[in-house]
Order: sequence, then C-alpha cells, then structure tokens
Amino acid sequence: MAPLSKAGAALAALRDELSGEVYAPGDPGYDAARAGSRPAVIARCADPADVVRAVRFARDLDLPVAVGGAVGHGGVMVDLRRMRGVSVDPEARTVRVEGGATMSGLDRACRPYALAAPGAPDPATGVAGFVLGGGTGWLDRAFGLGVDGLRGVELVTADAELIRVGPQAHPELFWALHGGGGTFGVATALTLDLHELPEFTATLLLYRPEHGPEVVRAFREAVERGPDRLSGTLLYLTGPPGSAAGELMCGALVTYAGGAEALRETAAPLRALPVAGELPYAEALGLFDAPPGRRSLSSAECLTGLPDELVDVHCSLGERMPVPSGSLHLLFPQGGAVAAGPHDYPLPFRDAPWVAHPSARWADGCDDERARAWVREVRSGVAPWSTGAVPLDLIGDEGAERLRAGLGVGNLLRLEKVKRAYDPDDVFRFHHAIRPV
Repeated sequence: MAPLSKAGAALAALRDELSGEVYAPGDPGYDAARAGSRPAVIARCADPADVVRAVRFARDLDLPVAVGGAVGHGGVMVDLRRMRGVSVDPEARTVRVEGGATMSGLDRACRPYALAAPGAPDPATGVAGFVLGGGTGWLDRAFGLGVDGLRGVELVTADAELIRVGPQAHPELFWALHGGGGTFGVATALTLDLHELPEFTATLLLYRPEHGPEVVRAFREAVERGPDRLSGTLLYLTGPPGSAAGELMCGALVTYAGGAEALRETAAPLRALPVAGELPYAEALGLFDAPPGRRSLSSAECLTGLPDELVDVHCSLGERMPVPSGSLHLLFPQGGAVAAGPHDYPLPFRDAPWVAHPSARWADGCDDERARAWVREVRSGVAPWSTGAVPLDLIGDEGAERLRAGLGVGNLLRLEKVKRAYDPDDVFRFHHAIRPV
C-alpha cells in the first residue's frame, strides 16, 4: 500500500468528497459492511459520481477494486446498496436497473405491468452480478438467460471514467459483458428487455428419498414433453419444518410461466407419485437462501442429457448428501430459449440440456472435509455425462481450467484482449477475473 501520509490524505479526501459513506478498519460500521472480507476501504456509493471517485481513489493508491464482498484483503470495496433504483418503461418493455438493485426490487417494479425479466431464484441476489455472469433461473427456458436481454450498461472503467456500453458504443466491451462478469468495471446501471408475464406459478412437491428415481424420471418426461414455459429443479434437501429432524427428502420444484391450471396439468405425472408434502413457492424460496454465517461450497457440471443410468447416479449422490444441513443437491433443465439464444456470447454452457448443481452449506468447521468431499464426489460421479462447460455464476473460484471451461478457450483469448484495452493494470481482479493478455 502507498505510504501512510499519502494514503491518509487520500482517505480524508474521499471521506470529504463522497456523497455516501466511507468505512476503514476501526470505523464504526466497518465490520457490518465488510461482507466477510477485510478491505482497506469500503466506499458505500450514493450515485455514479461516487463510484468514479472511489475508483480514482483506488487507482491513486494502486489498490484493486471489487463490487461487494468479492474484494480481497487490502482492496477497495465498492458498495452499491444505496443505488437500488428500478425504472420500468412499459411501452418499450425495458427496465433500467441501478447497480445495487436486487431481484426482489426488480420483480416489485415490473409486476404492476405484468412484465418480467429472467431472474435468480434468490430474491436477495444482485441484478447486475447475476446478469453480467450469464444469469440462470426459472424463466430461462421461456425467455432465455438473464444476459440475453441486456440492452446497455453504464460502466465505470478502470480509468475512473463513466461510459455507456451497447451494441454500437464499445461493441467489443458489450460482447465481453455477456458472461465476462464484473472484471471490466463497475456497472452502475443496466438496461434490460422485459417479457409479458401476467402469471407465474410454482410449487414444491416433496417425496421420501426412496422414490427419487421415479421423481426424476417423471420430471424429465414432463420437461421433455411440455412447453418451454415449464421449468424448475429437482433437489435433495433436509426436510423443511414439520418433517422429522434431519430427515432427507427428495423434491421437485415445478415452475410455470403461466397460470395454476397449466401447472397442474403439466405436473400431473409428479402428483401421481406418493407425495409426502407440498410447499407453496413463497415458502419454498426460503430453502434456496444460504443462512448468514454458514460455510458453503457450490459447483456445477453441464450434462449431455439425462439417461436412466445418470438418474440412478444422481439419486445415489443425493442420498449421500450431508444432512442435517442447508445443503441442496440440484438438477435443473435448460433447453428452450436458452438453447435457441445467441451463440456468439462467451457462454458455452448454453447447449447443455441439464445442469447438476451441488451446493453444500454447513455450520460447523468440523464438517468442512465431509461437505467439500461430497461436492467433489458429485462432480466426479456425473463426469461421464459432462459437456465440459460450466455456468460460472454457479461456482466459486475453481482455478484457471474451470474459468476456461466456463468461457471457452477462444472466448477467453478475446476477453483477455478486451481486458487489456479497458483494464490493462488489472484493477478489477476478483472472482472469475479475466487477466489482460
């Protein structure tokens, strides 16, 4: 870090200039704002001008920058939680979303107009990070990935310059933002396409684990024969409230971009099986939230298909999941608008019809090896059916090889050239960061 006198003067100036708040170690509020990391400075920005000031401060002191908790020790965390505005244009069917907005805010703003954008299952997920990482959720088969509807980005670059990026303005950077994530700058706002969605219906059907293979095959058949508006996920989980303590359950979360009657019709084969319980969608969503303070490790493998042999492997891996815990053993379909979407973007997982997504969550450090070993076991177990691709927004830092798998070798080289043009000093270098070639 720069000499203390220079750093102290720069920090004092930042405190004076920022419309939002500035936190450094030892300040009241620092521990509550640091999101599990130990940044040198947290800049809670109130507007794009604050983001420009924060990046300029970091550049002056040769410090790396990241948005939110992705920042490493000693970097500058740009906190956008004050920038949560969402503005819908119902006639154009577009929405402008500020960099700190969450999925719940986007949904609330769009719902009065019967419009929606593909979003993440967790309402607390940040829209910008979700979209720029590709974006997978329950509406993908109907409308495409989250990033497929990206119209434009307002971005603060490593040079502390606010630019507008779109198909005609900075087109190569616009391409890179379709899956390249937050490694090219700080997105202060996104403009997204919206889709008509008067109704959305979902339910979670629960079964005893011994019925797992039947459930998976019934869900597979419903997806393969049903419309693209049908989606959801298969999962193994620790039973919800009301079940026996620590009980392993198998579930089918069935979602439909439409009304309840259509959902009942498409889910009929699943209801014909011995259902042990059912949760409405609003209650089921809580199962996908990682409780604060929990340890976690997630990974993913894209699959070439879902043959019966893989069904049996998936279910046996689910029965070995650590329980009781908040862990989830997920298997969800793609296809539909995902496969039909634009193939020029750096998203090589688009053609995979199914994705396996083990997500271990546990409280006690004594369970570290058991939980992590299970995630590795799932990846190894489904490897014979893996396409080799991976949605990067579903995994942590798994090294350079997985980054290449998530972006594609040719795409990665092109992304590295974009990185060299816009961030040659590698200011934004956290969480699946692209290095300048």
